[in-house]
Amino acid sequence: MEVQIKDRVAEVELLEKNENSVRLSLDGKPYEVDMVMTDNGVCSILYNGRSYNMEVVREKNGKTYKVNRRFESYEVEIIDAQARYLRARKKDDVRQENDLTAPMPGKVVQLMVEVGTELKGGDTVVVFEAMKMQSSLKVTADCVVREIFVQEGDSVASGQLLVRLDVVETNKEENDEK
Repeated sequence: MEVQIKDRVAEVELLEKNENSVRLSLDGKPYEVDMVMTDNGVCSILYNGRSYNMEVVREKNGKTYKVNRRFESYEVEIIDAQARYLRARKKDDVRQENDLTAPMPGKVVQLMVEVGTELKGGDTVVVFEAMKMQSSLKVTADCVVREIFVQEGDSVASGQLLVRLDVVETNKEENDEK
């Protein structure tokens, strides 16, 4: 999962947990820490013989936390696959681009189109799986499939080009005048 702290986004992966001993990876670098979370939201972390204490307050949405440490306070947001996908969709809702890209690393489960397929806004192009969750990648405007760069079963990287589209441009002003 990704975690955003201020302007920094880090990839965090839990490798192993055994009682208070936690092994995790932060941007691919492994760390071993001793961590205790108390009922009142205080988190105590021991790392390399140093102790770090902080108060962690969960916000209403459950994916944002306010962390207070010494004289500092900052927001921490957990960016899971669903949040990343929704952000990508929200961006796409503004204007349909010609290139449909993977919103995160994952797997192409099903291609719903072939070259030449005419699509209407809301049609599904690709069924995509990431972190054991399937999502339908849809277009937000009328378009035609120009090229397909993946096959069903392909593993893809974040931002990898999946399908190139030709967006059908409609002149809204002409339609409004009629």
